[in-house]
Amino acid sequence: MSIVQLLLIAVGLMSFMVLGYLAFSGPSPAKEGTRRLQAVRYRHSESTADKVEAQLKKAVAARKPKMHQIAGSESRIVALAMRLHRTGKGWTLSQYAYASAGLAMAVTVILFLKTGAAALSLGIGLLVGAGLPHMVVGYFIKKRTNSFTTKFPDAIELLVRGLRSGLPVTETLGVVATEVPGPVGEEFKLITERIKIGKPMEDALQETADRLNMAEFSFFCITLAIQRETGGNLAETLSNLADVLRKRAQMKLKIRAMSSESKASAYIVGSLPFAVFTMIYWVSPGYLGGFFTDDRLIVTGLGGLVWMSIGGFIMAKMVSFEI
Repeated sequence: MSIVQLLLIAVGLMSFMVLGYLAFSGPSPAKEGTRRLQAVRYRHSESTADKVEAQLKKAVAARKPKMHQIAGSESRIVALAMRLHRTGKGWTLSQYAYASAGLAMAVTVILFLKTGAAALSLGIGLLVGAGLPHMVVGYFIKKRTNSFTTKFPDAIELLVRGLRSGLPVTETLGVVATEVPGPVGEEFKLITERIKIGKPMEDALQETADRLNMAEFSFFCITLAIQRETGGNLAETLSNLADVLRKRAQMKLKIRAMSSESKASAYIVGSLPFAVFTMIYWVSPGYLGGFFTDDRLIVTGLGGLVWMSIGGFIMAKMVSFEI
């Protein structure tokens, strides 16, 4: 055995040990204890400064990518339940699980009857069953979020008009719940219902902010919290916030228009190999049939898919901007 092979084996073993240590070591006890103490302080403190600091942290965290901890969720099941709730469709965890399992089974059976490759059919079936429902849920969440951010400045302007006419904040929240359609009205209706059963307005807004996990609504909660502590003209402050949110939405649309050409090119380049493969396989199945039966061609095809996925991920990051 040559020295190069020994070095490769040593590097592989060292990498495996490091990954195993990172996977099973868990978080630092000291950092975990500090984080829990801060969470308790934010949750039970009556100080407006602590509440504003908690809101700012959540607004900043909402802009960062997460694996599964969404709005303080402690497990993947809770995070999935929150994602389903954010779609506004009333889907449950059992329905999501049944849909994923049924889709995976159907795709596996169809591919196995078509190709006869059991392992490949099972792999593709599991991939489709896990990925397609996740993409559908993400699509509806994004659609509802865009609808919320579009109508939210109008809701704030309605609050401003109600405050300037002499109505209290709680009454103006009820007006928004009845007058603004779509997800904005639905969320404000839930807020007014919590206030009616005796929950403080700050806690009702905080619960909605935790569930939505949107920077725009967190800014709204921060504005109300600061105004209650420092005083001042709430109507003028909310009017300025509505103007800032509109300019933020305009900047997002501008960036979307500027990056649309790059996104279209990425879609075309990414879908072209799959379209050509499908057409050739439809015309002459025997010409590409080896990709479903020959082990070497299967490995080659999977390697190509991995590299294409890496390229698609890089292109997606290049045209993705945060405001």
